[in-house]
Amino acid sequence: MGSTKIVIIGAGSLQFGLGTCGSIFNSKVLEGATVSLHDINAENLEYARIACQTKIDNDNLNFNLESTTDRKESLKDANFIISTIEVGPRFDWWEIDKRIPRKYGSPQVFGENGGPGGMFHAMRVVPPILDICEDINKICPDATFINYSNPMHRILLSVKRKFPNLKTVGLCHEIALAEHLLPKILKVPFEKMDLWCGGLNHMGAIIKARHKDTNEDLIPEIHRRGVKFLRRWRWSIPSRLLQPVGLILNILEDFGFLPYTNDSHYGEYIGWAKDVSNMRGVRNFYNIYRLYIKISGIQIRNKIRRNKGHKLVKPDHERAIPIIEGILSDSNHQEISVNLPNEGIITNLPEDLVIECPAIINKTGVQGIPLGEYPEPLVELLRDEATVQDLVVKAILNNSRDYAVQALQADSNFPRKHLIDSFLDEMLELQKDWVKLK
Repeated sequence: MGSTKIVIIGAGSLQFGLGTCGSIFNSKVLEGATVSLHDINAENLEYARIACQTKIDNDNLNFNLESTTDRKESLKDANFIISTIEVGPRFDWWEIDKRIPRKYGSPQVFGENGGPGGMFHAMRVVPPILDICEDINKICPDATFINYSNPMHRILLSVKRKFPNLKTVGLCHEIALAEHLLPKILKVPFEKMDLWCGGLNHMGAIIKARHKDTNEDLIPEIHRRGVKFLRRWRWSIPSRLLQPVGLILNILEDFGFLPYTNDSHYGEYIGWAKDVSNMRGVRNFYNIYRLYIKISGIQIRNKIRRNKGHKLVKPDHERAIPIIEGILSDSNHQEISVNLPNEGIITNLPEDLVIECPAIINKTGVQGIPLGEYPEPLVELLRDEATVQDLVVKAILNNSRDYAVQALQADSNFPRKHLIDSFLDEMLELQKDWVKLK
């Protein structure tokens, strides 16, 4: 598709930028396209440009490469924008988002997407993303905006409310846990399962499942076998290090459906989650992830300095490029998990909500597959978060302290309601350069 232009915002985040370019360069559908790398960090952006240009030259690829710190220039004639921006220094802010809420008695499990920590994460990152979307709306209004940044559903709900006509989809790879665990639980290859997965981002579950060959309903077997399996798995090395599943076991036991993410994410939205989550695993996951990002960044820069950056530009496992290919080729293929405005996809959740669901991809874009009613009483957990999400987004869009207070009042992750004003005062002082409420 020689006339296609794909903009990568945050390309200086090298793991993401190089992996995305690797998938583009591996695509026959996108051959001849223009790839525009954009980041406000000029040094990291130059690393990404060198690696990608070397890959194009070494492999004699038919792609055009641009690189600029000027976002408006990058967006000219864009058809697709892939974004994964973060307000840095990422882990320094994350430590504040974890530590200060706990000082005020919050039992939040992780502090990235939900709870009072997730609220301030959203307050920092949503405004610059809205600035990006405003430029898209002016410069390339027909383009599709693909978001990877967290907190996913709070970002996308803000975008939906401010730019309702913008074509937007959010992508997250949390379904990977189900891909890993279900074959172990059921002794059935993953490709033999038809799954309907949905809910909220980082708060989704497998709500329908059938065996492709026999048409057998797999939900009862997932419950029966899964409880036994996860009781053993929660004490395994993977659970203690990377995939903590104490809360996930609890949800499966008590509600009958298997979440497709782990304790560190699903637990962010539930005030009682800390009591049943594998908190040792959650802490280990965070520490290992932080160390991995640091070491990986150093290794990537060193390789690029040694003129070996082209070896790093290889396809990743994310779904943005298959979705772009599907739109351009009218593939009509199904994606197992995307984030979209609800608009009737889950009928017992608010219409004005961003939900996670399967989707069909074709020339009309990304179309959510209706899931009907979400299972009771599991849907009640999602409704609680939907209320908090609504108030957090109102606080951001209106720069409103009153809405922030209401969000904390509604959030089970902030039980000491009499300390809300003190908490907000401290967090707003620490983040005064980024978050301002009236």
